[in-house]
Amino acid sequence: MTTQVLNDLSVEIDGDGEALLCIHGLGGSSNAWTPVLSALGGFRRIRPDLPGSARSPLPADGKALSIERYVDAMVSLLSVLDIGKVHVMAHSMGTIVAQHLALRRPGTVRSLALFGPLAAPSDAARPSIAARAHAARGSAAAMQEIADAIVKGATSAQTKELQPAVLALVRESVMRQSPEGYAQSCAALADAQPAALERLDVPTLLVTGDQDGVAPPASVRAMQERIAGSRLVVLDGCGHWTTFEQPQRCTQELEAFYAALH
Repeated sequence: MTTQVLNDLSVEIDGDGEALLCIHGLGGSSNAWTPVLSALGGFRRIRPDLPGSARSPLPADGKALSIERYVDAMVSLLSVLDIGKVHVMAHSMGTIVAQHLALRRPGTVRSLALFGPLAAPSDAARPSIAARAHAARGSAAAMQEIADAIVKGATSAQTKELQPAVLALVRESVMRQSPEGYAQSCAALADAQPAALERLDVPTLLVTGDQDGVAPPASVRAMQERIAGSRLVVLDGCGHWTTFEQPQRCTQELEAFYAALH
Protein backbone atom coordinates (compact mmCIF):
# COMPACT_ATOMS: atom_id res chain seq x y z
CA MET A 1 0.00 0.00 0.00
CA THR A 2 1.20 3.49 -0.81
CA THR A 3 -0.03 6.80 0.54
CA GLN A 4 0.31 9.57 -2.02
CA VAL A 5 -0.60 13.22 -2.28
CA LEU A 6 -2.47 13.73 -5.55
CA ASN A 7 -4.17 17.03 -6.39
CA ASP A 8 -3.65 18.02 -2.73
CA LEU A 9 -5.53 14.91 -1.56
CA SER A 10 -4.05 12.26 0.68
CA VAL A 11 -4.79 8.99 -1.12
CA GLU A 12 -4.06 5.39 -0.18
CA ILE A 13 -3.72 3.07 -3.18
CA ASP A 14 -3.16 -0.66 -3.11
CA GLY A 15 -4.13 -3.87 -4.84
CA ASP A 16 -4.50 -4.89 -8.47
CA GLY A 17 -7.50 -5.29 -10.71
CA GLU A 18 -10.44 -3.11 -11.63
CA ALA A 19 -10.40 0.31 -10.01
CA LEU A 20 -12.49 0.85 -6.87
CA LEU A 21 -12.92 4.37 -5.51
CA CYS A 22 -13.79 4.45 -1.79
CA ILE A 23 -15.41 7.68 -0.54
CA HIS A 24 -15.76 8.17 3.21
CA GLY A 25 -18.41 10.21 4.99
CA LEU A 26 -18.52 13.21 7.30
CA GLY A 27 -15.93 12.86 10.04
CA GLY A 28 -14.33 9.91 8.27
CA SER A 29 -11.16 9.08 6.41
CA SER A 30 -9.65 6.37 4.23
CA ASN A 31 -9.71 4.20 7.36
CA ALA A 32 -13.49 3.83 7.04
CA TRP A 33 -12.75 0.96 4.65
CA THR A 34 -10.02 -0.88 6.56
CA PRO A 35 -12.49 -3.32 8.20
CA VAL A 36 -13.79 -4.56 4.84
CA LEU A 37 -10.55 -4.72 2.82
CA SER A 38 -10.65 -8.52 2.82
CA ALA A 39 -13.69 -8.33 0.51
CA LEU A 40 -11.83 -6.13 -1.96
CA GLY A 41 -8.85 -8.30 -2.87
CA GLY A 42 -9.59 -8.29 -6.59
CA PHE A 43 -9.56 -4.50 -6.91
CA ARG A 44 -7.12 -1.65 -7.22
CA ARG A 45 -8.36 0.21 -4.14
CA ILE A 46 -8.23 4.01 -4.18
CA ARG A 47 -9.07 5.52 -0.81
CA PRO A 48 -8.81 9.31 -0.64
CA ASP A 49 -9.39 11.60 2.29
CA LEU A 50 -11.87 14.16 0.96
CA PRO A 51 -10.79 17.82 0.78
CA GLY A 52 -10.69 19.25 4.30
CA SER A 53 -11.02 15.82 5.93
CA ALA A 54 -8.41 13.87 7.91
CA ARG A 55 -5.04 14.27 6.17
CA SER A 56 -6.26 16.27 3.17
CA PRO A 57 -6.13 20.07 3.52
CA LEU A 58 -8.86 22.47 2.57
CA PRO A 59 -8.63 23.72 -1.03
CA ALA A 60 -6.00 26.42 -1.41
CA ASP A 61 -8.38 28.76 -3.26
CA GLY A 62 -10.26 29.46 -0.03
CA LYS A 63 -13.66 28.68 -1.54
CA ALA A 64 -16.09 26.77 0.64
CA LEU A 65 -16.55 23.04 0.31
CA SER A 66 -19.68 21.64 -1.33
CA ILE A 67 -20.91 18.35 -2.72
CA GLU A 68 -20.10 19.68 -6.19
CA ARG A 69 -16.52 20.41 -5.12
CA TYR A 70 -16.18 16.92 -3.71
CA VAL A 71 -17.36 15.49 -7.03
CA ASP A 72 -14.89 17.75 -8.84
CA ALA A 73 -12.11 16.41 -6.63
CA MET A 74 -13.04 12.79 -7.39
CA VAL A 75 -13.22 13.49 -11.13
CA SER A 76 -9.80 15.13 -11.02
CA LEU A 77 -8.33 12.27 -9.00
CA LEU A 78 -9.58 9.67 -11.47
CA SER A 79 -8.14 11.76 -14.30
CA VAL A 80 -4.71 12.04 -12.65
CA LEU A 81 -4.70 8.26 -12.15
CA ASP A 82 -5.83 7.76 -15.77
CA ILE A 83 -8.84 5.68 -14.70
CA GLY A 84 -11.58 5.42 -17.29
CA LYS A 85 -14.01 3.15 -15.47
CA VAL A 86 -14.39 2.65 -11.74
CA HIS A 87 -16.49 0.92 -9.14
CA VAL A 88 -17.48 3.23 -6.28
CA MET A 89 -18.01 2.40 -2.63
CA ALA A 90 -19.14 5.14 -0.24
CA HIS A 91 -20.41 5.89 3.25
CA SER A 92 -22.89 8.49 4.51
CA MET A 93 -22.14 11.92 2.99
CA GLY A 94 -19.85 10.12 0.56
CA THR A 95 -22.88 8.29 -0.86
CA ILE A 96 -24.29 11.63 -2.02
CA VAL A 97 -20.97 12.39 -3.71
CA ALA A 98 -21.01 8.94 -5.32
CA GLN A 99 -24.53 9.38 -6.71
CA HIS A 100 -23.71 12.74 -8.27
CA LEU A 101 -20.43 11.37 -9.63
CA ALA A 102 -22.27 8.48 -11.33
CA LEU A 103 -24.70 10.89 -12.98
CA ARG A 104 -22.10 13.44 -13.99
CA ARG A 105 -19.88 10.81 -15.62
CA PRO A 106 -22.28 8.29 -17.18
CA GLY A 107 -20.46 5.22 -18.39
CA THR A 108 -17.57 5.83 -15.97
CA VAL A 109 -19.05 4.36 -12.78
CA ARG A 110 -19.53 0.59 -13.01
CA SER A 111 -21.30 -0.04 -9.70
CA LEU A 112 -22.26 1.61 -6.42
CA ALA A 113 -21.96 0.06 -2.95
CA LEU A 114 -23.48 2.58 -0.56
CA PHE A 115 -23.34 2.27 3.25
CA GLY A 116 -25.56 4.39 5.46
CA PRO A 117 -26.82 5.98 2.23
CA LEU A 118 -28.90 9.08 1.86
CA ALA A 119 -30.10 11.07 -1.12
CA ALA A 120 -29.77 14.27 0.92
CA PRO A 121 -30.37 15.32 4.53
CA SER A 122 -34.00 15.70 5.50
CA ASP A 123 -35.29 19.23 5.86
CA ALA A 124 -35.59 18.57 9.60
CA ALA A 125 -31.92 17.54 9.84
CA ARG A 126 -30.36 20.41 7.89
CA PRO A 127 -30.49 23.03 10.70
CA SER A 128 -28.79 20.72 13.20
CA ILE A 129 -26.03 19.89 10.72
CA ALA A 130 -25.49 23.59 10.06
CA ALA A 131 -25.44 24.21 13.82
CA ARG A 132 -22.74 21.56 14.16
CA ALA A 133 -20.65 23.46 11.62
CA HIS A 134 -20.94 26.56 13.82
CA ALA A 135 -20.14 24.56 16.95
CA ALA A 136 -16.99 23.06 15.42
CA ARG A 137 -15.51 26.53 15.16
CA GLY A 138 -16.58 27.47 18.68
CA SER A 139 -13.83 26.33 21.03
CA ALA A 140 -10.81 24.12 21.45
CA ALA A 141 -13.01 21.47 23.07
CA ALA A 142 -15.69 21.61 20.38
CA MET A 143 -14.51 18.62 18.35
CA GLN A 144 -14.33 16.48 21.48
CA GLU A 145 -17.91 17.41 22.38
CA ILE A 146 -19.07 16.72 18.83
CA ALA A 147 -17.26 13.37 18.78
CA ASP A 148 -18.88 12.33 22.06
CA ALA A 149 -22.32 13.29 20.73
CA ILE A 150 -21.77 11.29 17.54
CA VAL A 151 -20.64 8.22 19.46
CA LYS A 152 -23.79 8.47 21.57
CA GLY A 153 -26.24 9.20 18.77
CA ALA A 154 -24.91 7.35 15.73
CA THR A 155 -24.01 3.90 17.06
CA SER A 156 -26.35 1.10 18.02
CA ALA A 157 -27.23 -0.04 21.52
CA GLN A 158 -25.41 -3.30 20.86
CA THR A 159 -22.27 -1.49 19.74
CA LYS A 160 -22.31 0.62 22.90
CA GLU A 161 -22.70 -2.46 25.08
CA LEU A 162 -20.38 -4.90 23.34
CA GLN A 163 -17.86 -3.02 21.19
CA PRO A 164 -16.00 -0.34 23.17
CA ALA A 165 -13.17 -0.39 20.63
CA VAL A 166 -15.61 0.68 17.91
CA LEU A 167 -16.79 3.59 20.05
CA ALA A 168 -13.18 4.66 20.50
CA LEU A 169 -12.57 4.36 16.75
CA VAL A 170 -15.58 6.52 15.85
CA ARG A 171 -14.58 9.10 18.46
CA GLU A 172 -10.99 9.21 17.24
CA SER A 173 -12.07 9.51 13.61
CA VAL A 174 -14.09 12.63 14.38
CA MET A 175 -11.55 14.15 16.75
CA ARG A 176 -8.79 13.81 14.14
CA GLN A 177 -10.61 16.25 11.85
CA SER A 178 -9.51 19.87 11.73
CA PRO A 179 -12.24 22.12 13.17
CA GLU A 180 -12.47 24.28 10.04
CA GLY A 181 -12.38 21.32 7.68
CA TYR A 182 -15.08 19.55 9.66
CA ALA A 183 -17.17 22.73 9.84
CA GLN A 184 -17.02 23.18 6.07
CA SER A 185 -17.85 19.51 5.56
CA CYS A 186 -20.91 19.93 7.78
CA ALA A 187 -21.96 22.99 5.80
CA ALA A 188 -21.52 21.08 2.53
CA LEU A 189 -23.75 18.29 3.83
CA ALA A 190 -26.35 20.71 5.19
CA ASP A 191 -26.66 22.25 1.70
CA ALA A 192 -26.54 18.96 -0.23
CA GLN A 193 -29.15 18.49 -2.95
CA PRO A 194 -30.36 15.06 -4.06
CA ALA A 195 -29.29 13.40 -7.27
CA ALA A 196 -31.86 12.13 -9.77
CA LEU A 197 -31.89 8.58 -8.45
CA GLU A 198 -34.13 7.29 -11.23
CA ARG A 199 -31.32 8.00 -13.68
CA LEU A 200 -28.84 5.70 -11.94
CA ASP A 201 -28.44 2.66 -14.17
CA VAL A 202 -25.60 0.70 -12.56
CA PRO A 203 -25.72 -2.22 -10.12
CA THR A 204 -26.33 -0.69 -6.70
CA LEU A 205 -26.06 -2.14 -3.19
CA LEU A 206 -27.65 -0.19 -0.31
CA VAL A 207 -26.64 -1.19 3.23
CA THR A 208 -27.93 0.43 6.39
CA GLY A 209 -28.41 -0.43 10.05
CA ASP A 210 -31.70 -1.09 11.80
CA GLN A 211 -30.72 1.63 14.30
CA ASP A 212 -29.26 4.10 11.79
CA GLY A 213 -30.88 7.46 12.51
CA VAL A 214 -29.05 9.20 9.66
CA ALA A 215 -30.07 6.66 7.03
CA PRO A 216 -33.09 4.91 8.60
CA PRO A 217 -34.30 1.78 6.82
CA ALA A 218 -37.53 3.43 5.66
CA SER A 219 -35.60 6.22 3.94
CA VAL A 220 -33.14 3.81 2.34
CA ARG A 221 -36.03 1.64 1.17
CA ALA A 222 -37.47 4.72 -0.54
CA MET A 223 -34.11 5.15 -2.29
CA GLN A 224 -34.16 1.52 -3.37
CA GLU A 225 -37.56 1.98 -4.96
CA ARG A 226 -36.17 4.82 -7.07
CA ILE A 227 -32.97 3.03 -8.19
CA ALA A 228 -33.84 0.32 -10.69
CA GLY A 229 -32.48 -3.11 -9.78
CA SER A 230 -30.88 -1.97 -6.52
CA ARG A 231 -30.60 -4.28 -3.50
CA LEU A 232 -31.23 -3.26 0.10
CA VAL A 233 -29.65 -4.89 3.15
CA VAL A 234 -30.62 -3.87 6.71
CA LEU A 235 -28.12 -5.01 9.36
CA ASP A 236 -29.44 -5.97 12.80
CA GLY A 237 -27.89 -4.26 15.79
CA CYS A 238 -26.16 -1.63 13.67
CA GLY A 239 -26.09 2.15 13.70
CA HIS A 240 -24.69 4.58 11.16
CA TRP A 241 -20.99 3.59 11.26
CA THR A 242 -21.75 0.48 9.28
CA THR A 243 -18.31 -0.84 8.37
CA PHE A 244 -17.01 -0.27 11.91
CA GLU A 245 -20.01 -1.74 13.72
CA GLN A 246 -20.70 -4.76 11.50
CA PRO A 247 -17.51 -5.41 9.46
CA GLN A 248 -18.15 -9.12 8.95
CA ARG A 249 -21.67 -8.61 7.60
CA CYS A 250 -20.51 -5.74 5.39
CA THR A 251 -17.70 -7.93 4.07
CA GLN A 252 -20.14 -10.74 3.28
CA GLU A 253 -22.51 -8.40 1.46
CA LEU A 254 -19.67 -6.86 -0.57
CA GLU A 255 -18.30 -10.27 -1.53
CA ALA A 256 -21.73 -11.38 -2.76
CA PHE A 257 -22.35 -8.08 -4.56
CA TYR A 258 -19.07 -8.09 -6.45
CA ALA A 259 -19.25 -11.81 -7.21
CA ALA A 260 -22.60 -11.23 -8.90
CA LEU A 261 -21.05 -8.62 -11.19
CA HIS A 262 -18.72 -11.13 -12.80
